[in-house]
Amino acid sequence: MKKLLVLLSAVGIAQPAMAASITTLGQLGQGEFRTLSEDLGAALSYKPVTPAAPLGTTGFDMGIEVTQTDMSKSSQLWSKATNGGSSISKLYVPKLHVAKGLPFGIDLAAFYSKVPSTNISLWGGELRYAILQGGITQPAIGIRGSYTRLSGVDQLSLNTAGLDISISKGFAMFTPYAGIGQVWVNSTANVPAPFKLSAEKFTQGKVFIGGNLNLGLTNLAAEWDKTGGIQSISMKLGFRF
Repeated sequence: MKKLLVLLSAVGIAQPAMAASITTLGQLGQGEFRTLSEDLGAALSYKPVTPAAPLGTTGFDMGIEVTQTDMSKSSQLWSKATNGGSSISKLYVPKLHVAKGLPFGIDLAAFYSKVPSTNISLWGGELRYAILQGGITQPAIGIRGSYTRLSGVDQLSLNTAGLDISISKGFAMFTPYAGIGQVWVNSTANVPAPFKLSAEKFTQGKVFIGGNLNLGLTNLAAEWDKTGGIQSISMKLGFRF
């Protein structure tokens, strides 16, 4: 709980420090645009922050989530790509995340985000199917397809698609989980000549581990993610039943 509160507070402290919107992408070279796209692809791709076990037809999971991503590779590029911005080492992305259980071991989830002090908005979702639904002695195994899309940034069109498989096993109130997958990133700079930049399309490998603690009226979840070698930490506070 203490770490979650610290991370939630960081959204209001660290994010205004960069206080900038992406409006000057034309100042980047092609290699710099690729580096920035890789960091943003990792930061803005889908983070499940949930075990593999399905919610069931009456199940529901809603929470406030924050993802912190290491932006050290593109730290100095942020000041070039933004109007009046400064370099950053971490990007914090707060989200409202909602998931609903459906019949036959299927879960559907969606999220929305608006990054403070920037023009970055983000939305996305997942469709997950439990190959194994799990039980007292059996783990749950789920396969997930996901999609995210950046909005609010006129000079940048970026979307990601993901496919992963995860496993989890509940122990009383605590459920650890882990997964592996692939992320496809499509990043296009909408800048006029002579600042034209070619679109960047690439894939990033993904691994993640996490844990979910259900306390009845409150649900806590935390996840470590490494996408394309770039690390993210996500924490979620909400309700799960």
